[in-house]
Amino acid sequence: MSSLSLAVRDSTTMLRRNLLHARRYPSMTLNLLLTPVMLLLLFVYVFGDTMSAGISGTPDRSQYIAYLVPGILLLTIGGTTIGTAVSVAMDMSEGIIARFRTLAIHRGSVIVGHVVGSVLQCVMSVLLVGAVAVAIGFRSTDATALEWLLALGLLALVSLALTWIAVGMGLSSPNAEAASNNALPLMVLPLLSSAFVPVDAMPGWFQPVAEYQPFTPAIETLRGLLLGTGIGHNGWLAAAWCLGLTVLGYLWSRSLFARDPK
Repeated sequence: MSSLSLAVRDSTTMLRRNLLHARRYPSMTLNLLLTPVMLLLLFVYVFGDTMSAGISGTPDRSQYIAYLVPGILLLTIGGTTIGTAVSVAMDMSEGIIARFRTLAIHRGSVIVGHVVGSVLQCVMSVLLVGAVAVAIGFRSTDATALEWLLALGLLALVSLALTWIAVGMGLSSPNAEAASNNALPLMVLPLLSSAFVPVDAMPGWFQPVAEYQPFTPAIETLRGLLLGTGIGHNGWLAAAWCLGLTVLGYLWSRSLFARDPK
C-alpha cells in the first residue's frame, strides 16, 4: 500500500473517531449552536424594527432578516470551531496522542481527522441555522444555482481556514478550558464586523478595523451572492483572508504537533 493510501486510510479512521465523539457528546455542539440561533432571534424579534430603521430609514423586519443572516452564518462557523480547539486540547492533555504516536499510523492523520470533522460539523451547523433563518422569513429569491454553490463554497472555505487556526489554538493550550478561552476571538470578531450594522454606521476610528478584518469581507461577499448586493473588492479580500489563515493555521499546527512532547 502506498504512502498516500495509508494517509487516506488513517485520516478516514481518525475522522470517524471524531464524528463518533461528536455524536456521543452533543452537548458542546448544541451549546455552540444556541448562541447564533439566540442572537438571530433576538436581533430579529427584539431589535429588528429599530435596527432596520437605522439602516434603511423605515422599520422593516423582513429587510433586516436578509441583512442579518449572512453574518449569523459566519458567526456560527466561528462558534463551531471553538469546539474543535477544545477537542484538540483534550486529546493532547489526556494522553491519547502519546498513544497514537506509538502506533503504526500516518503521523498527520490525527490532525487531518480533526480538520475534516470540524469542516463537516461547520457545514451541518450552517445548514441548521440557515433552516431556522428560513423558518422565520429569510428568502433569497434572486440568487442563481451558481451563486448558491459559490456561497456554500465560501462557507466551506471559511470553515477550513478557521478550523486550522482553532487546531493551532488547541495544540498551544494546556487544557480544554484554556483552549476555549484562547479560541473565543473566533466568535467575538464577527460581532465587531458588518454582521449586525453596516461599517459606515460605526465610529470613524473603528471603521478600518471592521472593514478589513477577516469576517467583514466574507459577510459582504455572502450578501452579494445571496442578496444581489455589490461585492466589489470584498470577494478578493475574503479569498485572500481564507487562503492566508489556512496556510498560517496549517504551518502553526504542524509545527506544534511535531514538537509537542505530550
